[in-house]
Amino acid sequence: MADRTVHYEAAFEAYLREKGIPYVAVDEAKKALFSNAKLKSFDFVVYSKTGPNLLVDVKGRQMRNGKASRSFESWTEQRDVDDLLQWQQVFGEGFTAMFMFMYWIEPPLTPEPAMFQFKDKWYLLMGIDLHEYRDHMRQRSPKWETVCLPAESFRAIAKPVDAWLG
Repeated sequence: MADRTVHYEAAFEAYLREKGIPYVAVDEAKKALFSNAKLKSFDFVVYSKTGPNLLVDVKGRQMRNGKASRSFESWTEQRDVDDLLQWQQVFGEGFTAMFMFMYWIEPPLTPEPAMFQFKDKWYLLMGIDLHEYRDHMRQRSPKWETVCLPAESFRAIAKPVDAWLG
């Protein structure tokens, strides 16, 4: 496992390992391969036996006091959307770009199928296809250049991790 300082990425990598899903952690290689690139990199290339391979950008969010039922934070920078779209074009057919929103949920909680425990933390993993995200996003902050999904759009298009990775 790569030395990860971001616990969300470390948890996603642990999930992939536990499930035996082949992947490449992009951030370890990106500095050498893309040092002059102007595109922000994503986090993982995940290989699939049944569907398209995935270009995954992990987005960590926190839910305090077990309030998983409240509105899910789904914001990201506009640049993340634009650059991930370009990465999908670079990789071409057979690859789908997506955001994997990982919600760190503090107890008390009731474990659900899309939840995963890593070390002492619980995460809810929900994925969204980049094109669907882009079609439903709205501007969140002009100053910070962020976008997000309305809650009803998130509920309609986000899928539990197993729908993406089996």
